[in-house]
Formats: sequence, C-alpha cells, structure tokens
Amino acid sequence: MESTKLVIEASREGDTEILNKLLQENPSLLDDVAFGNPPESVLHVAIKGGHVRFVIELMKHNKKLAREFDRGGFRPLDIAAIMGNVEMVKQILRLDPGLCLLKGKGQRTALHYAASKGNVEVIDELLSTCPDCLKDVTFSQETALHLALKCYQFEAFKVLVKWLEINKLQSIINWPDFNGNTVLHIAASTKQHESIELLLICKGICATIKVNAKNFKGVTAADILDIVMESPDDFHSRQLILQHAGENHSISFVSQAKHQQNIADHQSQPSKDWFNYFKFQIQRESPSDTRNVLLVVAALIATVTFQAGVTPPSSILDMSNQPNDENQAGPPPASILPPLRQRNPVAVSGIAAASAIFGSHATSYLFLFSNSLGLTASLSIIIYLTRGFPFQRELLICVFAMMFSYGFSVSGILKGQKQEKEMAGYILLTVAFLLPFLIRWLPTWGKMAWKKCARRRFFKVNILPVDN
Repeated sequence: MESTKLVIEASREGDTEILNKLLQENPSLLDDVAFGNPPESVLHVAIKGGHVRFVIELMKHNKKLAREFDRGGFRPLDIAAIMGNVEMVKQILRLDPGLCLLKGKGQRTALHYAASKGNVEVIDELLSTCPDCLKDVTFSQETALHLALKCYQFEAFKVLVKWLEINKLQSIINWPDFNGNTVLHIAASTKQHESIELLLICKGICATIKVNAKNFKGVTAADILDIVMESPDDFHSRQLILQHAGENHSISFVSQAKHQQNIADHQSQPSKDWFNYFKFQIQRESPSDTRNVLLVVAALIATVTFQAGVTPPSSILDMSNQPNDENQAGPPPASILPPLRQRNPVAVSGIAAASAIFGSHATSYLFLFSNSLGLTASLSIIIYLTRGFPFQRELLICVFAMMFSYGFSVSGILKGQKQEKEMAGYILLTVAFLLPFLIRWLPTWGKMAWKKCARRRFFKVNILPVDN
C-alpha cells in the first residue's frame, strides 16, 4: 500500500528515480496498482502532469498502460491530444503507433479529440503516423471533419482537408453523420463561410464534393442557407453553392426556384413600378429583417400614441365643449373602403387622407378610442414579436406598466364629465385595450369550441346502444 502511494506521487512529480527504485524493489508494482482499480492509471496521472520522460519510462516497463481507460472513458493518448502536448503524443506513438486507431468514449479516437479542440500540430503528428484514422467515425457517425466544424475549429478543418488530399481520401468529405448531414450541411447550418469557400474552391475537393446531397430530412446545404439567411455573407455562400451545383447540372427544386426568383428580382426595372419593387416579398426578405422592421414601426406608433394620450390636444381637455352633432363625426362609410383583395397604394393613400379629414371633425371620444386602439395594437405587435426573447418578463412588465400609466392619464380627462359620459369613455377605453388581442385570439378559440362541439355530436350520433 505504501509503495502504491509512492509510485502515484512519483507520477505526479515526474520523478523517474523513485519510479526505477520502486520497480527494482517490486517489478510487478505497476500491475499491483492497476489491480487496485484507481480512478486513473499512473500513466494518466503522468500525462496530465506533462512529464514526458516519466511517461517514456512507464511505457518501457509496461506498454499495456497506454491502452487502459480512466473512469471518464479516456485513454492516455486521448488526454495528450486534448491537452495539445505534441511532444507527449510523439513519444507515445513512437513506442506504440497502433494507439492511433484505438477508440475510447463514444467510439472517439485521439484524432477526434484533437480536431474538436483545434490542436493542429497534434493532428499533423497523428496523421503522419497513421493516415487511416481519418476513416474512423464516432458512435454518431461523425468524422474528424464533422467535429472540427461543430466546434468551430477552422484551422483544424483546413488541415484535415489537406490530409484528405495528400492521402487521396477525398470521398470522406461526403460521408454523412447519423442525421445524414455532410460537412457542407454542418458548415451551412453554422454559417462557417470560410469552410464553405474552402470546400468549393479547393481544387482537390470541389470536384468530389456533392453539393446536392440531402440529409435525412431531404434538405440540401443550399436549402439550409435559405432558411438561416440573414447577412450578405449567407447570400454569398448560397450563391457559391448554387453556382457549383449549376456546374454539375443538378440542383434542388427549392433552391432552384428561389435562385430564379432572385435573378428575376435583380433583373427587374424598379423605375417601371416602384410600389411592386419595394413591397414585401417573402422570397427576398429574411424573417429577422422583417421582424426588426415591424418592431421599429410598432415602437414608433406606441411612442406617438402614448404621448398623445398623456398630453392630448388642448381641445380634448375640455370635452364638455365638444359638439354633439353625430353627423359631424364617425368613421368613413363602408362603401369608401375597398375590398381587401383589391387594395392598391392609391386607394390606401386616399383612405389615409379621408381619415385625416374625418379626424378633424371627430369627437373627443373618437380620439380617445382611436388613439388607445393604436397604442394597444402596436404594443400587442411588440409582445408577439418578442416572444421567447431574453428578459421577456421584464419587457411585459414595462408594456403593462405603460398601458396602466396611459389609462391613469386618460382617466384624468374623463373625471370632469357627467357620469354617463364618463362611463361611455371607460367603455371605449376598455374596448380599445381588448380589441387587438380579441381579433387574434377569438378565431382560434372559436375553432377550438367548434371542434369540441363537432366531436361531441359525432360521438352522440355514432355510439350505438348495446343489446343485452
């Protein structure tokens, strides 16, 4: 027991003299330590301490130590690769080159660990000793190239691609993982544009890579970029993939349709129809840009309407002096509003002008209702578009506090009125606050209620009495 503690302490310190002395006294000491089932072997301890000479002495006495696992599922070479200790890796492989192909936790080899950590020099040392370890895949069917991309290690990925060319193993670039994703899929989904450019421009790889390969969801790399496209770099990478796919006379249906749409958009002359050129186009606009624009517009409307409610026009403050002639106020006739499907910019502009004219003759109650409705609608847009954002609870507190402050301010305008007028004002305020939310949720609730009623009716009609 005492000698076991001494040899473990010697491995931590890297003291080869004590090691040799203990082994002279007991040649089977290393086996005795292994039988004790420690959390990690003496060799693991020495490698973590970076003691190269001590590791060499240990392996000279017992090479089997290099093939043992610690309780974390790592072999000694795996730890050296993770730590990026090139000299340690070199000495271990010199004593036992076959360790390159040994798989540990998750069927990973030392090359997989070096690739995921971006230890380029270790990768070079491993592949110069055993190029065949490029063919090894993990339990999830990932190659070292998959892991390098998933861990954003571009330099490691570039070195691995170079070794593929040197050893004529370019076909590995098209190997799929357990989801059917090739390295091009991974590069597209993680927006690693340098890696995409390397794959499609490198002479030794571009002729082999299958840009039209589909994963198990039936999606190509270009389709993925269509989904995640947010920046000019995304667009450039997608165009590069489509260009390469076009040279191979094959392209996915989705990407081809969107590519043709983009070409048509760029070739169109905006001077012919400015409204059509600048209007929203789902094939062209990214979801994130659209959300940002909506948030900006909604925030501006909320700011203006809130300010108008807190500091209304002077004529609104004296509501008792407003005319009672109902013919002077009211919304525009329904006949003025064109059908939804026939709207055009001219009609919309006309309606806006008519709204301004009618607003000049509107009563104070109509001002209260329209301003409150605009505020609530803009705040509802902000609530819907920020769902899932960080600090969303705090944002909702701000929104509701803003609505409460607005209502408190408006109540100050209503207090000086007769009781029936004050009650009418509060009713309008309540309707304006609830209407934007009800318009969105009432159809959904109605459909749910209809389905439940239909289901009950179905069971009542189809359940037959049981004959005794």
